Amino acid sequence: MAERMEMPRHAFSAFFERIGDDGRLLPTHIGLVAALFYHHDCGNPENHFHASRRKLMRFSRIRSIATYHKCLSELVAYGYVEYRPSWHPAKGSRFRFIIRTEGGVNGQD
Repeated sequence: MAERMEMPRHAFSAFFERIGDDGRLLPTHIGLVAALFYHHDCGNPENHFHASRRKLMRFSRIRSIATYHKCLSELVAYGYVEYRPSWHPAKGSRFRFIIRTEGGVNGQD
């Protein structure tokens, strides 16, 4: 019989499993996480990245600025993302995913 090849786990596998198991998160939270994931640097998930509110709202299908800020503040409070607002119109706010691994958060103890 042919041996089954083990697929390498993506850095975000445990992150998305954690999100899926969190009963506090609503579809708007999941949509916002998907939008953030779309705009992050795939090469290095632990680095900061920039994204604008307008692009994140459009991708996540969130229509209300109040809902966007509520979901984002809850994702920060629940420990899923770091967020530093920016009022620069072209740069966008700064984000970073908080990925828990065996060694702690983002590989740190």
